[in-house]
Amino acid sequence: WVQVLTDFRRKDSVWGFVPSLDIPITLHLGDYNLDGFPDALVILRNTSASTQQQAFLLENVACNDAGCQEAGRMFRVHWEQSDLSAIPMAVVATFFDIYEDGILDMIVLSKVEGKEELVIHALKNNFEADAYFVKVIVLSGLCSNDCPEKVKPFGVNQPGPYVMYTSVDSNGYLKNASAGQLSQSAHLALQLPYTVLGLGRSANFLDHLFVGIPRPPGGKDVRQQEWTAIIPNSQLIVIPYPQNDPRSWSAKLYLTPSNIVLLTAIALIGVCVFILVIIGILHWQEKKADDREKRQEAHRFHFDAISRNGINWIEEKLGFV
Repeated sequence: WVQVLTDFRRKDSVWGFVPSLDIPITLHLGDYNLDGFPDALVILRNTSASTQQQAFLLENVACNDAGCQEAGRMFRVHWEQSDLSAIPMAVVATFFDIYEDGILDMIVLSKVEGKEELVIHALKNNFEADAYFVKVIVLSGLCSNDCPEKVKPFGVNQPGPYVMYTSVDSNGYLKNASAGQLSQSAHLALQLPYTVLGLGRSANFLDHLFVGIPRPPGGKDVRQQEWTAIIPNSQLIVIPYPQNDPRSWSAKLYLTPSNIVLLTAIALIGVCVFILVIIGILHWQEKKADDREKRQEAHRFHFDAISRNGINWIEEKLGFV
């Protein structure tokens, strides 16, 4: 076992997990900052004041403690999370992509003080960094009954699929990550019905994306399919039909534009306007030069005509003509 969370001290108080016989201690995982490492939401209680209980965000950071050197990562508690601190007596907290933009928001269930009522709170994730993601949902590829002819079965999201990608980061190093879909269903697991893989600030295409589904009992064939050149900030819906023929599986790709798309468009428009201004200035200067040259030509022609007339008049007076 590797200790990835050891610091439960908040100023002068010590916090701990909430023991319960009905609901075991559960960490709800999700990559809230899209850095490629899963973070977590958990309910903690003040050990010195048993009535003080709230949800906390555990950020997955690089290990800086001797107990987690083997894993290389650890959880750091965000004690001063104002939105979560404003919800007292939290019971359950989990991630969910409310706006379907690839950024995980939070849903918190809390008790009403003095009552047996429960209230649901939705907190929007104001994460502003222009990080990238890929969102994958693997359906069951089944119908409730026999599918009609020429109708492809979609089904619903199934438990157990495995998703993995390989890509190259901004520094040119190969990186990969993997995740499972719906690994748990009991004890208020409240897991995401899809898999959100954070890519960090790397905007490179995913070289390979592998999707596999569990084998039936006694089965030995690997049921896995590969897709290449997946665009970042996209949602991939995989339809594994028929399940025993991965080559026939299909996928539908939905693209979620990033903030950088708007910035790129603004930069492109700015460059085009700048080029048009330069072209306009050069055209105006060229027109001025042409007008000047035309005036000089007209002046030279007028001078030549006057000079020729003058010479003819002198020749006439002198009797040369």
